[in-house]
Amino acid sequence: MTPESVMTLGRTALEMTILVASPVLLVTLVVGLIVSIFQAATQINDASLSFIPKVIAVLATFAIAGPWMLTVMTDYMRRILTDLPNLIG
Repeated sequence: MTPESVMTLGRTALEMTILVASPVLLVTLVVGLIVSIFQAATQINDASLSFIPKVIAVLATFAIAGPWMLTVMTDYMRRILTDLPNLIG
């Protein structure tokens, strides 16, 4: 393996990580922001008020985007395992 192929492999792995994690992180960010604005407006300081909507939003995101995330990761691993002989030798 050349240093360039190792760097390319690492870069694509980081890109896949960002691509797969971004829907869940963005939904959590938006829900957290909305709940924080609601808490600031109503002056309700309850920890479960911010936790429960985030959990529900994450579960809904996994239910909606989960098949796509699984397909992306499966295609990536299939591509890596198929190219493994070329990467080694």
